[in-house]
Amino acid sequence: MDMPNTSPPTLRMAALADKKVIAARDSLANYAFHFGVSSDNLDTVAAVDPREVAGIKVFMGASTGNMLVDDPAVLDRLFACAPTILIAHCEDTPSIRANEEKWRAIHGNAVPMWAHPLIRDAAACYKSSSLAVDLARKHGTRLHVLHISTACELALFEDKPPAEKRITAEVCVHHLLFDDHDYARLGSHLKCNPAVKTQADRDALRAALSSNRLDVIGTDHAPHTWEEKARPYFSAPSGLPLVQHALPGLMGLVHDGIIDLPTLVAKTSHRVADLFGIVERGYLREGYWADLALIADRPFGAPDDPILNRCGWSPFAGRRFRSRVATTVVSGNIAWHDNRLYPACRGQALVFGR
Repeated sequence: MDMPNTSPPTLRMAALADKKVIAARDSLANYAFHFGVSSDNLDTVAAVDPREVAGIKVFMGASTGNMLVDDPAVLDRLFACAPTILIAHCEDTPSIRANEEKWRAIHGNAVPMWAHPLIRDAAACYKSSSLAVDLARKHGTRLHVLHISTACELALFEDKPPAEKRITAEVCVHHLLFDDHDYARLGSHLKCNPAVKTQADRDALRAALSSNRLDVIGTDHAPHTWEEKARPYFSAPSGLPLVQHALPGLMGLVHDGIIDLPTLVAKTSHRVADLFGIVERGYLREGYWADLALIADRPFGAPDDPILNRCGWSPFAGRRFRSRVATTVVSGNIAWHDNRLYPACRGQALVFGR
C-alpha cells in the first residue's frame, strides 16, 4: 500500500489514476494506494470513494515531501470529514525545529547522525500522537497511527481486539530490529522518520506485539539512493529500503522467543486485511486469493544474496538471518522461487469491502 509523498504527490485524483496505470503494468506485488492530505485539498479528500484508496494519509509532522498538515482548524475538519480510515504519521514539527536549532548552534550543518533520535525525540512523537488520538475520539474517526517508535506512546492505545477499536496502531520492522546504538555503524543509512530510538523503546515495542496495543507490523519502505543518503544530516533524506529483508528479520524475533509464529502471521497478514477491509486476502482460506510466503529455516547473510531494491543497498548488510523466503506466491502465481524473481507474475489491485 503505497504512500502519497511521492513525486508527484498523490493529492489529486489524476495522480491516483496515473499510479494505478503504472502498477497494473509493472507491479509484481498486489497493490493499493493511500491518498494524501494537504492544507488545500480537503474538499477532494472528503469526496474520495473509500473503495478506491487504501486509506487517507496525513503527515501531522514534517517528513519526506511537502505534505505537512499541522493547522488546528485544518486537522479538526479533516478528522471530521475523512471518508474512510485515516492513517497518520505523528511528529510535532515545532518541537523538532526547536531541537534542530539547538543542534545546529553546536555543529552547524554537520550535525552527527546519532543525534537524529534526540532531534526527532519521544516528546515530539507523543505530543502529535496524543493530539491525533484526541481528535479521533472527538469526531469518532477511524484512525490508524503509523510508525509507533516509543514506549510512552503505547499507553495511548487500548489492549483489546482490533474489531472492538476505532483507533489502531502500527509498528515498523526497523523500530523492532534496530536501536540507537546502530547509528554508530549505519549513520545516515538508519535515518528515518520517526527516528529509531533507544533499546528500551525497542524492547517495549517488541513486548507490546504480544498484546493488542500494536495491531500490525509495517515496513514504511523508502528506497532512497546511496548518493542521496551520503549527504549531510539536514539534506540526507529519511527512509530505509526494508521490504526484501523484512520477513527474515522478523523471523529472528520468532527464533528468539520474543513473539510466536501465529502472532507474526496475524500482525503482518490477518490484521492488515481486517483493518483495511481487504477482500479475500490475508488468510489461508478456501476461496481466498493465494498470497503466500514460504519460509525455509536456512541461515544466510544479507550480502550473500543480491540486493533487489533499485537503490542497491540495505540497512541489514552484514546481518545474519536464520530464515529465508524460499517461495513467494502472488494471487496464485509464483513471483519468487529458488532465489529468482519471476517477472511474468503480475500483482492485482487490492479490493476494499467498504
